[in-house]
Amino acid sequence: MSEAPLVPGTVAEHTICLLTKIGQVAFRIAEDGLGDLGLRVRHYSVLQALADNGPMSQLALGTFLRIDPATMVTSLDDLERDGYAIRERDARDRRRYVVRTTDAGREILAGANRRLNSLDSGVLADLSAADRKALHRMMNELASGPTLPPMFDAVRDQAGSRKMQGAGSRVERSGNS
Repeated sequence: MSEAPLVPGTVAEHTICLLTKIGQVAFRIAEDGLGDLGLRVRHYSVLQALADNGPMSQLALGTFLRIDPATMVTSLDDLERDGYAIRERDARDRRRYVVRTTDAGREILAGANRRLNSLDSGVLADLSAADRKALHRMMNELASGPTLPPMFDAVRDQAGSRKMQGAGSRVERSGNS
């Protein structure tokens, strides 16, 4: 095991570099911690969003969680296969699917929440209880504030637009051959 900090040297002078690395590390630890339950973080997020909000359309769920449509479909396929969620046609609009959790989904979610609570304690063990609360409050402020969410949406939308432009260019080139 290395004694070096996660973000060595003057790179750590940039809060965004610290957040990036800590986010990557926390994600890996969360994925590992949920893995033996057969879940990934994105599966947990879907199940928790449904528990918090009740049944939602597939599109509304993806928008709420900021999960792209392809990843949402794959995640829901996984959750349906494992019996944790069900997609049903919306009675008001047969073109849409409504997603809801199953009893098994609610059970696995309870286990995932216990596991994540334990991981929170372990990952944040170097902080006092007061510092943990302060960190959580500050992270929540950033995640729900007026600046970061729209900034992320703009960058994500730009990236999606570039992908579509690249795909269009490939189609045009292949069509002109």
